[in-house]
Amino acid sequence: MIAKSVAGILICLSAFFASAQTASVAKPAYEVYAIRYASIPDFPVNALISGADPARKFSIAMTVWLLRGNGHIILVDSGFYRPQFFKQFKVDGFLKPSEAVAQSGITPAVKPEDITDIIITHMHWDHAGGMDLFPNARIWLQKDEYNYYTGEAWQPSGKHGGIEPQDVRAVVNLNLAGRVTLVNGDAQEILPGITCYIGGKHTFQSQFVGVNTKAGTVVLASDNMYLYENLEKHVPIAQTFDSDSNLRAQDRTKQLAASPQLIIPGHDPAVFDKFPKVSDHAVRIE
Repeated sequence: MIAKSVAGILICLSAFFASAQTASVAKPAYEVYAIRYASIPDFPVNALISGADPARKFSIAMTVWLLRGNGHIILVDSGFYRPQFFKQFKVDGFLKPSEAVAQSGITPAVKPEDITDIIITHMHWDHAGGMDLFPNARIWLQKDEYNYYTGEAWQPSGKHGGIEPQDVRAVVNLNLAGRVTLVNGDAQEILPGITCYIGGKHTFQSQFVGVNTKAGTVVLASDNMYLYENLEKHVPIAQTFDSDSNLRAQDRTKQLAASPQLIIPGHDPAVFDKFPKVSDHAVRIE
């Protein structure tokens, strides 16, 4: 009888400690918002989806994503604001990304100085151009992306299409100020519940982000898929160094996300119809 009682106590204690250990490693759940800070009308779809009809055009959403939880307010990507791009593109409904965050309707309100971290998925002008608008943010960028675009990309054999020299100078200055953390490779949990994954070769070393939420893992694919159509038709993006790597990244997002509905493309205006509206230019991903 004593032996059975001792065994029972040990089983109960084992279950208790196992439960306590599970609770101690539980990931924080974040709120996730998409914020549309501008639109570019009449954008050719064949510049987004490989092989699309060149006659197809529509208004694409210029988007940043805001994550809140665990004492952090995080942006994924930082938009653009430099004047040369308004000469190159027709831009509708523009708000400087810092203003779009402040006017997003998210409650409690978020000021630019409240942003603690910015995850840059890649160094293209419309994703990295606003990182210097948020004075207290730590920048998270893939190490190989940083090294390439601050060096070899500008050599005769390099490739830097879509990379703005002012943005490169900005990220170097932020690094000199001690505000850049280089993400070293794939599947790196940079904060509890937030993981960066190496994406396809849209740029030298792009990344996408998995976020733990109450609904499960949300995947912010950014430009690893421009539109839902890329994923639905299993078609690569048009702007890539390697179409196969892009399709592999898309396939991986399906493995990581809690459901296909929680895979969020980089520029699809349908995002702002699919999810609950917070304001005229923000929705909550849930």
